[in-house]
Amino acid sequence: MLSVYLSGEIHTDWREQIIEGAKGLDVEFSAPVTDHGASDDCGVEILGAEENKYWHDHKGAMVNAIRTRKGIEEADLVVVRFGDKYKQWNAAFDAGYASAMGKSLIILQPPEHDHALKEVDAAALAVTREPGQVVEILRYVLEGTLPK
Repeated sequence: MLSVYLSGEIHTDWREQIIEGAKGLDVEFSAPVTDHGASDDCGVEILGAEENKYWHDHKGAMVNAIRTRKGIEEADLVVVRFGDKYKQWNAAFDAGYASAMGKSLIILQPPEHDHALKEVDAAALAVTREPGQVVEILRYVLEGTLPK
């Protein structure tokens, strides 16, 4: 069984595309909480309200970090998606953390991010453009077969 952590952008269905494409492969997927509201508010919902937005966000970040660290540490391979919208600093952090832990790292990004992510890409074992390419890498790793 290959354990894969799917990190990064939460505004498109890229995770579902990979999971669907990998059906029949011996892969187990994990991911951060992708419900934006739940992710933002988990800290105050569990640990208590904060008047200051900084501390509100800080509590959520700390609680989410528990899940993120666990997912990356237990993964054999980490896929990090950088999307078209927003500055995804957390995704870059996850990629760096996975790289520092010696995890196999696949980056999924549009070409327009190539320059900005050159250091992240240099740490990766593959840089992909489409979720289907990630699936084909998983298939190759597990079965040694090329796309048809």
